[in-house]
Amino acid sequence: MSGDGGGLRIVRLANFVTPTSGGLRTALDRLGRGYREAGHEPVLVVPGDAAGDVRTEQGRVITLPGPVVPGTGGYRVLADRRRVRRLLDDLAPDRIEVSDRTTLRWTGEWARRARVPSVMVSHETADGVLRTWGVPPALAARAADRLNRRTAWAFARIVCTTEWAEREFVRIGARNVVRAPLGVDLERCRPGRRSAVLRARHAGGELVLLLLCSRLSVEKRPGIALNALAELREGGVGAALVVAGDGPLKGALERRARERGLPVRFLGHVADREALADLQAA
Repeated sequence: MSGDGGGLRIVRLANFVTPTSGGLRTALDRLGRGYREAGHEPVLVVPGDAAGDVRTEQGRVITLPGPVVPGTGGYRVLADRRRVRRLLDDLAPDRIEVSDRTTLRWTGEWARRARVPSVMVSHETADGVLRTWGVPPALAARAADRLNRRTAWAFARIVCTTEWAEREFVRIGARNVVRAPLGVDLERCRPGRRSAVLRARHAGGELVLLLLCSRLSVEKRPGIALNALAELREGGVGAALVVAGDGPLKGALERRARERGLPVRFLGHVADREALADLQAA
């Protein structure tokens, strides 16, 4: 065993993680902390604008330079296979855990050759992402099936965080799929935090207050929240919307809300998790 105290060295690789990204970054942080508490040695490898290597509460975090994906608002990918391969060889992991099926799928094949058990964590569907980027549904489904067959072959286990993500692997007959639903922080996120003062501040006198907590990027489809607000108001329901999040679509969404006369407050990225929990409760 490579980890301290006889635990496993678990090397985790992920793309599309930024200081202001949400769900994936949070999941990686919690998994790393959990692995450490269980006596293992987690190492997270992510792309960034410069190389880095730091010790954190979730374990060691190694940053490798990676290019920005155009149109994603700053998301980067680990594109240098040789550099990633050298790092994997040096780290000599007992397990690898991969959170992206684009530029990192090849690491499953590396793990097979190195006889290292491997896990691919699927947070969303491949055909859903392809459709978001304008690929016709039938073509997206066929492309996703080809991608998922190669992924299921390359990795020892495919872990899906939702039934939605699991469904496309079931469709191709993959037998190494496990569903492990994501959780909610019930200590922080609870109705008892509800504040009438905070609600009134954001509702602006309206009867219904909506809250969107999301990165404002194409794959998240944040425009649906504005559509919902417009539908309510056209139906005679007094409603307002608060948007907690940032991303490449923020400017377009602000213009759209202004042009349609919709009561929307854009807060930008809310880094304070306590403040975000208060917003959700309100």
